Amino acid sequence: MEIQQTEKEQSGPAPQAGKEKGFTLIELSIVLVIIGLIVGGILVGQDLIRAAEIRATVGQVEKYNSAINTFRSKYNGMPGDLTSDLASAFGFVTRNGGAGRGDGNGLIDGTGGTNTGQVMTQETGMLWNDMSVANLIDGNYTQNAANADSATTPAVSAANVAAVFPPARLARGNYVTAGSLSSINYWLIAGLGGVTVTTGGYSMTANLTPIEAYNMDVKLDDGMPNTGIVRATGRATSIATPFADPPTSAVASTSGNCVMGDVPGTATTDTYNRALTTGGNAPACIMRFRFN
Repeated sequence: MEIQQTEKEQSGPAPQAGKEKGFTLIELSIVLVIIGLIVGGILVGQDLIRAAEIRATVGQVEKYNSAINTFRSKYNGMPGDLTSDLASAFGFVTRNGGAGRGDGNGLIDGTGGTNTGQVMTQETGMLWNDMSVANLIDGNYTQNAANADSATTPAVSAANVAAVFPPARLARGNYVTAGSLSSINYWLIAGLGGVTVTTGGYSMTANLTPIEAYNMDVKLDDGMPNTGIVRATGRATSIATPFADPPTSAVASTSGNCVMGDVPGTATTDTYNRALTTGGNAPACIMRFRFN
């Protein structure tokens, strides 16, 4: 009996229901630190991914510049702008040789001349067609091959834009297009908005954030939106807006713009709107890169 009583005493009282042990302050602190590390790691990871996308987009533009130079050396003309006889001789898509349709003037433009090249079936679209056929770029952008002649109704729409223009590596609906201003050709990175199926015309939207635009500019140029070979514009009001010079729709001291400055439109004072408090991470920019 004494042995049994001793074992009972040693075992102690049975635990009572409702009195479960909780976390100590030290344990809670450790959990909070772990959560903080996880959240911080996710944010850092997102920044690294975005930085990689920006570098990839810059590299994409540089590759297209090289492809353009190779094409001109090999075929004695600019892709898209290649004359009808050269296009026929080398097996490229047929074009009628009129203004903006393979006129051989060295510019990527449309039937109305400069600033009106935003038509998929004119030189801005044929540029990608030619470089695809020449195997100078990745991808196959030949959707408008049968529509290079003005008499043919363009078989293009918002649904097949990606078959005409290459998507920018930055993604989010941005594409690489081309056009010209004052005898200078430019790449443009922008979102593509509405498409007029009967004409092949398209509009551009400002899908890049000012911070993204600045990071691309500073890698290739001077980091200023209105000077150098890389420039930026704000929310486009027409297809010609990205070719305005200076290409900005900034408003002084107003948030949500791509470019801001004390004197909007003055190259020496305007800067990219990089402050988070004024919309630095909000889509507001179209980028323009000179390539000839």
